[in-house]
Amino acid sequence: MRIIALEEHFLTPAMAARLAGAPAMSEAIHRKLADLDDERLADLDAGGIEVQVIGHTVPGTQAHAGDEAIALARDANDRLAAAVQRHPDRFRGFATLPTSEPAAAAKELRRAATELGFVGAMINGTTGGRFLDDPMFAPLLAEAERLELPIYLHPSEPLPAVHEAYFKGFAPGVEWWLSSAAWGWHAETALHVLRLILAGVFDRHPRLQLVIGHMGELLPFWLARIDDFLGRAPTGLEHPVSHYVRENVHVTTSGVFTFPPLLCTLLVLGAERVLFSVDYPYSSNDDAVSFLRAAPISRRDRELVTHVNAERLLKL
Repeated sequence: MRIIALEEHFLTPAMAARLAGAPAMSEAIHRKLADLDDERLADLDAGGIEVQVIGHTVPGTQAHAGDEAIALARDANDRLAAAVQRHPDRFRGFATLPTSEPAAAAKELRRAATELGFVGAMINGTTGGRFLDDPMFAPLLAEAERLELPIYLHPSEPLPAVHEAYFKGFAPGVEWWLSSAAWGWHAETALHVLRLILAGVFDRHPRLQLVIGHMGELLPFWLARIDDFLGRAPTGLEHPVSHYVRENVHVTTSGVFTFPPLLCTLLVLGAERVLFSVDYPYSSNDDAVSFLRAAPISRRDRELVTHVNAERLLKL
């Protein structure tokens, strides 16, 4: 069974300082993020994963602005492209983009696609407090649609005001995880997708494709209720919210390795919209693959999830 994983992370030296002291950043995780050769390949082989699509970890260039963001994005993409050249049968790349400068981000996406051979982009949450539905990002979204490259919308840190209002008052470790991987990141990413839909982004860019992780960032479970209540509001959209989720969004299994969320996601979105991912190195290749092999799903659905959908979406 061919397996392609596509929420898999790396870290450049230039952006490593932003992650210093984060609870998720153990010495082993840091080492694996920095490695784009032997250890990463050994972990892929041990897990039985054939291809890893790699993107820069949080917060990436979304935490930077201006010329600094442009230089950091270019450095990250050049480093990743060199690794893909060294291991063309095992690695593919998602571009890092300087989203604080949307015109430059569109230009870098074009370079990543036409010169580096990347298969999409990974954007980590908001940029300067702005979601991608902000009109300033229109040139970037239009270029992604024109190039037929998906954007992987990955969670990142909530805004300081949100963190202060929602997540303070607990022990430091509890506060950090509640605001991030336990809840906050995922709820905010779901909101990000809903904002894009409600702002009419997909009516203007009907061929634009998003990818979100973690079994759909809570959206499959809640999609019918979203339709029920937003269907009563004057959204001005051409279709119900669920239409855009099913037509413009793919979801991955990254970091969620239990059967109920998988079955919910398959029932709500269909197997053609679900792709395998690990969330390497924060999650284990072995755990993710063992979960997928044991999942109570049909052979056809397993093939779609493990490689067919990724091959189609990313033109692999």
